[in-house]
Amino acid sequence: MKTGNVYKIVMSAMLCGIGIVIPIFMPLRFVMEPASYTLGSHVAIFIAMFISPGVAAAVSLGTTLGFFFGGFPIVVVLRAASHVVFAVAGALVLKKWPGTLSKLPSICLFSLCIALLHSIGELIVVAAFYFGNAVTEIWYSQGFAVSVLLLVGLGTVIHSIIDFALALVIWKPIVKVI
Repeated sequence: MKTGNVYKIVMSAMLCGIGIVIPIFMPLRFVMEPASYTLGSHVAIFIAMFISPGVAAAVSLGTTLGFFFGGFPIVVVLRAASHVVFAVAGALVLKKWPGTLSKLPSICLFSLCIALLHSIGELIVVAAFYFGNAVTEIWYSQGFAVSVLLLVGLGTVIHSIIDFALALVIWKPIVKVI
């Protein structure tokens, strides 16, 4: 095995572990029924995205398995599975344009685009459950616009941007050392 491959395997494993542990143990959660947001829950996926498309895919799938084996509701597991799309897409963009994370305007634009893609993936999953009558009554009592579009759609965009910023703050000093 090449040293680069070992590095990617080890980083994938570490980030999967972090990505599984954060949603389970993180005390900073914001609950706005019917949605909830756990601060930092996407940080491992974003850091994986900064490394490579393969690491991004592995960590997204690994954290999805963590949600599945952790007994989370299937809608949450499938929302986690949708992260593969934005993580791999983002990693491919960063691979093609490596300077994207070097200047504030491109960082902000990249973060917003990834957040929108992240949100669309989760919206598709949640809308399928919503229209399939597979969510709790509180979702229906608030209506599609509030429960799905506002809380999941806009909420995911905001949550994604915050977690992206946290990941970047963590990653920038690390990448200088390795």
